[in-house]
Amino acid sequence: MRRLAIQYAPQLRFLVAGTANTLGGYLLYLLLQLVLPYQAAYFLAFVAGVVCAYCLNTLFVFRTRLSWRTFLAYPMIYVAQYAISAPMLAVLVEWLDVPSTIAPLIVSVAMIPVSFLLNRFMLVRGQRAGDIAP
Repeated sequence: MRRLAIQYAPQLRFLVAGTANTLGGYLLYLLLQLVLPYQAAYFLAFVAGVVCAYCLNTLFVFRTRLSWRTFLAYPMIYVAQYAISAPMLAVLVEWLDVPSTIAPLIVSVAMIPVSFLLNRFMLVRGQRAGDIAP
């Protein structure tokens, strides 16, 4: 059992960090939605989540070092993710009548595998061997 936990440690840490980041982003989205249209609230919460995700995924999940190079390139992961998730959000809200307070949670869950693979590629393979923290 311990061997499995060690083998899947990055995935488990990704789920923990992602859950914390998603909850924080969701709460921010709900607050912003009180004063903004749902798409504007989603965009602002999404941007805040990207910054938080970079820090969590770099330091906690993949245990690599923060760097300007990865920080500046990191948003490209989420540009791709946003290009998929924003239309998905619109389909859920406008076509399938999913409440705009629930739809972002469905979108977040659907994007987990894509996000993990893109993060791992950017933060682990994207850094030189000497940049990885012990």
